[in-house]
Amino acid sequence: MSAATREKLLEGALRTLTEQGIAKTSARSVAAAAGVNQALVFYHFGSVDELLSEACRYGTEQRVARYRERLAAVSTLGELLEFGRLMHEEERAAGAVAVLGQLLAGAQTQPRLAAATAAGLSLWVAEVEQVLARVLGASPLGGFVDAVGLARAVAASFVGIELYEGVDAEGARRALDALEELGVLVAALDDLDPVAQRALRHRLRRAAR
Repeated sequence: MSAATREKLLEGALRTLTEQGIAKTSARSVAAAAGVNQALVFYHFGSVDELLSEACRYGTEQRVARYRERLAAVSTLGELLEFGRLMHEEERAAGAVAVLGQLLAGAQTQPRLAAATAAGLSLWVAEVEQVLARVLGASPLGGFVDAVGLARAVAASFVGIELYEGVDAEGARRALDALEELGVLVAALDDLDPVAQRALRHRLRRAAR
């Protein structure tokens, strides 16, 4: 019963963030969304901040698990970018983008929430990093691209696009289009014959010195 109540509160916190925003997220509003007594917020979590931190981790773990199998099937950078676009649409429809926006807003002034939000984002980065390491390993660019740094750049790009879409939907669409065009470019490099790929690697090594 205790575990079930705790889960109700986590779900209630995420729903409150989506529907009312972080400014109106309180023990009372979360408890009402969860259908429980507000005293249980403090019994299970100690504070609203701690509840929100746990809800951030809980929600992100669920979202990442939802896509893990599909991410494991990605074999090219173009496929990753195409998948990212589909995931963006699904996350927006599910309200996850709204939750992320509220958590990022709250994280600016609440250190505990900032740490939890960063930890949640790191779960996404870890998944993307695995895909990039696998995809780039067989590419002419493999030895010249930092998969760890690129994973963070990709994650930051999609977070920015998700938030940007709320004020400029057309601009967000064009940003996604531009990322897909980069995927096409990388795919073209992968299609080069072995001699051309060796020449490209040689050129990149010279440029990197």
